[in-house]
Amino acid sequence: MAEVAAAAGAVGPDVNTAGNPTEIAMAYLQDEKTDGEITNLNLGELDLTTDEFILDEVDIHIQANLEDDLVKEALKTGVDLRQYSKQVESELQRIEQASIKDYIKESQNIALLHNQITACDSILERMEGMLSGFQSDLSSISSEIQTLQQQSVSMNVRLKNRQAVRSHLSQLVDELVVPGAMISTILDSPVTEQEFLEQLHELNNKINFAKELSFRETLACSDIQDIVDRLKLKAVSKIREFILQKIYSFRKPMTNYQIPQNTLLKYRFFYQFLLANERTVAKEIRDEYVDTMSKIYYSYFKSYSGRLLKVQYEEVADKDDLMGVEDTAKKGFFSKPSLKSRNTIFTVGQRGAILSPAELEGPILVPHTAQRGDSRYPYETLFRSQHYALLDNGCREYLFLSDFFMVAGNSAFDLFNSIMGKTLSMFLKSMSTYVSDCYDSIAVFLCIHIILRFRAITAKRTIPALDKYWEAVLELLWPRFELILEMNIHSIRNTDPQKLGVLDTRPHYITRRYAEFSSAIVSINQTFPNERTHTLLGQLQVEVENFVLKMAAEFPSRRDQLIFLINNYDMMLSVLMERAADDSKEVEGFQQLLLARTQEFIEEILSPPFGGMIAFVKEAEALMEKGQLDRLKNEEARITQLVRGFSSTWKQSVESMSQDVMRSFTNFKNGTSIIQGALTQLIQYYHGFHKILNQQTFRSLAVRSELINLHHLMVEVKKHKPNF
Repeated sequence: MAEVAAAAGAVGPDVNTAGNPTEIAMAYLQDEKTDGEITNLNLGELDLTTDEFILDEVDIHIQANLEDDLVKEALKTGVDLRQYSKQVESELQRIEQASIKDYIKESQNIALLHNQITACDSILERMEGMLSGFQSDLSSISSEIQTLQQQSVSMNVRLKNRQAVRSHLSQLVDELVVPGAMISTILDSPVTEQEFLEQLHELNNKINFAKELSFRETLACSDIQDIVDRLKLKAVSKIREFILQKIYSFRKPMTNYQIPQNTLLKYRFFYQFLLANERTVAKEIRDEYVDTMSKIYYSYFKSYSGRLLKVQYEEVADKDDLMGVEDTAKKGFFSKPSLKSRNTIFTVGQRGAILSPAELEGPILVPHTAQRGDSRYPYETLFRSQHYALLDNGCREYLFLSDFFMVAGNSAFDLFNSIMGKTLSMFLKSMSTYVSDCYDSIAVFLCIHIILRFRAITAKRTIPALDKYWEAVLELLWPRFELILEMNIHSIRNTDPQKLGVLDTRPHYITRRYAEFSSAIVSINQTFPNERTHTLLGQLQVEVENFVLKMAAEFPSRRDQLIFLINNYDMMLSVLMERAADDSKEVEGFQQLLLARTQEFIEEILSPPFGGMIAFVKEAEALMEKGQLDRLKNEEARITQLVRGFSSTWKQSVESMSQDVMRSFTNFKNGTSIIQGALTQLIQYYHGFHKILNQQTFRSLAVRSELINLHHLMVEVKKHKPNF
């Protein structure tokens, strides 16, 4: 539309541009027609030979036109280009005329579109103005928001500063103010009420705050100092009276002091308040408690220990009750005692049960109850009861001191010793007196292991207060135990077999004492092994083995010697295996000795009835190894005698041997084992006898047919094995 308007403006002064659109379009077309009527072209000045004309470009242009599809079609059909050019030109004019008519036909719509565009431009112009105004308003609003934000940040900072100042001032005022409820509670309420305890905490906080303000020289502190001091004095007075009253209640006879102790623990803050604000009163209370409890514990344990001794066994071991002392030296001591409750010296029996957890931490003995029942106990039972009471009370007292008096480490240990020291010294003195005259090694050893277990219990409870006492007791007991053990070793070493009465192949009472004693010590020592104990037991075992050999040498025949040795070794091994571990040094040592002597005894009892055959077998086997068996080729008479003699007498010999063995050994199981070993050995010898006679050297002997079938012999021998 702009181009149409421009064309209309270019028509000239004669065209009225202010007319309707139809007139404007007609004027434009008239002008176009005038321009189109120019048909004469003046080409006279065109110089085709000028240097400015570039032939290469013409060639390119011509070549490009030749590539056109219409040109190619025209050239192919032989059309005259001039005629074709005119035809094209007339066609263009026709199209142009048609286009002009279309423009004229749509002239009103074009004019309407022009007017609408003009109206739109006006509206857009107004909108542009409005948006510009909005933009200006937004800019002003943004600046106002920034201003408000700055004001808000500033106000927030001022608010925080005021709140910080207010919190400090509020805390200061709250701490400085002494409310009436606090005054009335501290003055009038009993100390056992919860409200008094709560107000005491508040008062303690105000006292500490007042001290802090006084260091800063705050003037407001002087306003409350007087009333705070008076409240503190009143609270200290009431607390002192309350705690001392509880401590004095410990002194009443038959009082269970654990109850007032628990009450004091409930009000442990009272002592903390005294310690922080009135150290003199705190020290007074602490000293009073130490003095009171020290006397109570000493009196209680002294009385309890004395009453325990009244229920101890009347018959105790003395210096003559040693392992190597002759049984006749103290008639009836090792025989069945006349009293049921008589203590034993070398046999642990049920005494070892005291180390079981149930017994070790069981209830303590009540002496007057035991006296009414006429009960008597070995020393280690009294020792366990006494020291378990000490352990229980000591642990509880240490925990109370640490909690109530707020002490730890060396301070707690020193405070505990100031209370329990007198009692512990009494225990050690009593223990030293007992140990110096004690010859009951099992009792001493049990006491040692009771202490070792009690020490483990206190370590598990993390109570170190009694550690030094445990060590002191062990330093008393260990040397005494070692001394008694060495005395027993010397007594066996110095024993004269000829002074021990009539010889007997049954187990000797000294070896039985050793077996019972050694098994007891080994079984007890397994939980807390001690190398010194193992060494002393090894020395004792060596002396006992030497003693058994010396006693066996008193028998005239080797057979009786072997029976004595086997009976004693078997008895000692049986007793040891009841309590000691199977792989212990003592068990292994006696097993080897028993095996060696048993094998020798089997050879000894086989020799009288079957000695000829056994000697022949051993001699022939030795010659077979050297390849000299032919040297026995002329022994036909000897072999015949051996074969016929065995066949005719072996049953009677085996029966007699079995009866003899069962009579000789006190342990039926051991005797049976020896018979089985002897019969097995006999079959092996007879099997060897068969093998020898099957050699080429003796195959021609007629007596071979009289040999007993080996399988038949084994079946018959089994009939003679004892069954149990």
